[in-house]
Amino acid sequence: MYRFQRHIYDATRKFYLLGRDGLVDGLQPPMDGSVLEIGCGTGRNLIRIAHAYPHARCYGLDVSEEMLATARQQVAKAGLSGRITLRQADATRFEPEALFGRADFDRVVISYALSMIPPWRAVLAQALSTLAPGGSLHIVDFGDQAHLPGPFKVVLNRWLALFHVTPRPELGAELERLCTENAASGGTRRLYGGYAVQGLATRRG
Repeated sequence: MYRFQRHIYDATRKFYLLGRDGLVDGLQPPMDGSVLEIGCGTGRNLIRIAHAYPHARCYGLDVSEEMLATARQQVAKAGLSGRITLRQADATRFEPEALFGRADFDRVVISYALSMIPPWRAVLAQALSTLAPGGSLHIVDFGDQAHLPGPFKVVLNRWLALFHVTPRPELGAELERLCTENAASGGTRRLYGGYAVQGLATRRG
């Protein structure tokens, strides 16, 4: 699936993956800080992050080597190969030190990936475990659609299912639970009537 999707991913998904640019604008990593994107796909977000925060060190991982091949091409085209490091790994279990030579990150980003990963709870737990003291996890994904018209929700969910995408209405509760277990605080808020959800968790320093 990824072998073919990677060629049209950014051209098509920019119209309906809402909230990604707002997430990037809200990162505000510290000077010489580090940003990891879990499920980085074709590298679109990482390139935007690197441009927005030229003082940050950027890292990305994805399970799909096909997606990463496109990401490497796009990163090189943007002249950012020296600032963005990409690695193949399982988002539910990876060793930051082995992959990137560092134990933790100031910012961790998960953008429209949890809805595509069946063991998404394990991904959340892994992401929180990689935060540096005072670091924050930033999430955007498809939401619970609470305030959207019924017919629109039916069509949207049928369409998402074609791409093996499943919104995670339990995201808020799971994030709060994991924050309690990981000395962090956080929560979620709806965007666009619940079309999307934005999550934020901050590890106590």
